[in-house]
Amino acid sequence: EVQLVESGGGWVQPGGSLKLSCVGSGFTFSNTAMKWVRHPPEWGVEWISSINSRGQATTYADFAKDRFTISRDNAQNTIYLEMNSLKPEDTAVYYCKTFFAGTNYWGKGTLVTVSS
Repeated sequence: EVQLVESGGGWVQPGGSLKLSCVGSGFTFSNTAMKWVRHPPEWGVEWISSINSRGQATTYADFAKDRFTISRDNAQNTIYLEMNSLKPEDTAVYYCKTFFAGTNYWGKGTLVTVSS
């Protein structure tokens, strides 16, 4: 069974930082590209960043460039999203996601709240 489990969310003040983690199981993690997406409370799902299977190539949405960093540790079956200079508009449920064998897989998400 494919599972993706996110963690690391919480409350942070504007300007603060958080590092999210996502552990994958039930598939060959090291062969699989991964991505982070988020769902703000009053908007649709937004793509944040993607990373290839070996971690050599990354892409970011414009709002994430210069503030967010995606990385992975294939030995730990984990991807990360380091978020800096957080803003209230970054408040959302954050999900890791992957696609293979014709199916999208999501975790249950972790809530990030940015407020003073």
